[in-house]
Amino acid sequence: MLRAPAAARREGMLALLHALPDAAALLDAAGRVVAVNAACRALLGPALRAEPGDAAAAWFAGTAPLANGMRALADASDGATHLDLTLVPLGADGALLRLSTTRAAQEDRLALVGRMAGGVAHDFNNLLAIMRGAAEMARRAPDHAALRAELQVLDHAADRGAALVRGLLAFARQQVLAPEILDVNARVGAMAELLRRLLGPRITLGVALEEPGRRVRADPAQLDQVLLNLAVNARDAMGGAGHIRIATETRLVLRAEGAVPPGRYVAISVQDSGPGIPADVLPRIFEPFFSTRIEQGGTGLGLATVQGIVAQSGGHVLAENVLGGARFTMLLPRAEGEVVATPQEAPTPAAGPLRVLLVDDEPLLLRLGRRAMEEAGHHVETAETGEEALEILDEAAPDLLVSDMAMPGMDGAALAQAAVARRPGLQVLLLSGYAAAALQVDWAATGWRYLAKPFTPAALVAAMGAGQARKTRT
Repeated sequence: MLRAPAAARREGMLALLHALPDAAALLDAAGRVVAVNAACRALLGPALRAEPGDAAAAWFAGTAPLANGMRALADASDGATHLDLTLVPLGADGALLRLSTTRAAQEDRLALVGRMAGGVAHDFNNLLAIMRGAAEMARRAPDHAALRAELQVLDHAADRGAALVRGLLAFARQQVLAPEILDVNARVGAMAELLRRLLGPRITLGVALEEPGRRVRADPAQLDQVLLNLAVNARDAMGGAGHIRIATETRLVLRAEGAVPPGRYVAISVQDSGPGIPADVLPRIFEPFFSTRIEQGGTGLGLATVQGIVAQSGGHVLAENVLGGARFTMLLPRAEGEVVATPQEAPTPAAGPLRVLLVDDEPLLLRLGRRAMEEAGHHVETAETGEEALEILDEAAPDLLVSDMAMPGMDGAALAQAAVARRPGLQVLLLSGYAAAALQVDWAATGWRYLAKPFTPAALVAAMGAGQARKTRT
């Protein structure tokens, strides 16, 4: 499904928010809270709450507990620490409010925020220009063949936008993962065969796999993506010619080594024969949108994505210069168990027409979702806010609630909780670009279902049908 530009930008901004190390809040154009990150909730403490829809100005005025708490933080300065506030405008999308209780590294962190916001804006503006141009050409297409060509451009731009958001989510450790028990040597060996074809004839690839092989728990597709990113990065660092060595080994860490805690790990290293990493670049190598190859089209998300994927799998990435080049090493916790891929349940069409209440604050996505559902034979009522959905809930008497998670005011989880309280037995399908584990929903207890964005109309309809089939079998 093509995603509305505003929805794509919002996913990018939310990924940016949750990637920041400092306490921060995303505000809309009116200064109301859209979302806060975990560091912000930790700064406020359990007695204070910042909810979507709150006016940020009220945090520092009035007699509300939150305002009192904020003033207490601001007044607690001892000369070394105090509450710093930084507002980063995001144009029509509102602003990012950063809160910090220390001035240490303030300029560096503000530069990171500015670079991330600028990188998101630059890349999405490019994609939006492509989509608007293709849409204009599609309207003027003289025949079906020309129309299909422009639609393919739109599809490609949407895929690139989705990839950009996945990169941001990976950096923020909020990507949707499907981990399995993997044989590392088998996975690396299979990927090496693909890399030999992709890297070109001027790159020689050597592989050293320690025996016996070990296992890790990771998403196989994402592990492949990490290896691909590191290999391509190595190729580019060597100017397209040289030697790359991929190796596996076991590593036992007895005492904490920097950010790496004690434990048993499987190490996967990618080493090149290039010039190495400059000393001034090495500390920033994993920063998002930091690139030394802007002129060659570098986005600065490749290594940030690598770090995010590995960290979300419980691992660590190390970058270092070695004799004759640079080496990146992934340390993934060793896992026990059999290497058995999780079987994928085939999409099941719904047993019959459903009455659906579809909720999304993006009108274009609401229109597309409704059309897909109605073409599949379902009866659909729509709402643009959680509050509006509750108003029509009783009259619509739906079998299934399908709601976006991130909405101003009442979010999807709060709406689902209120809706199920009114209509016990109501089925719930929540839509989000974040990993299910990051949404603070007890999926097992609620029985709610989840579909990751972006998705196609067919995938949306299939997700509705899979839930209906499970309900029928129980």
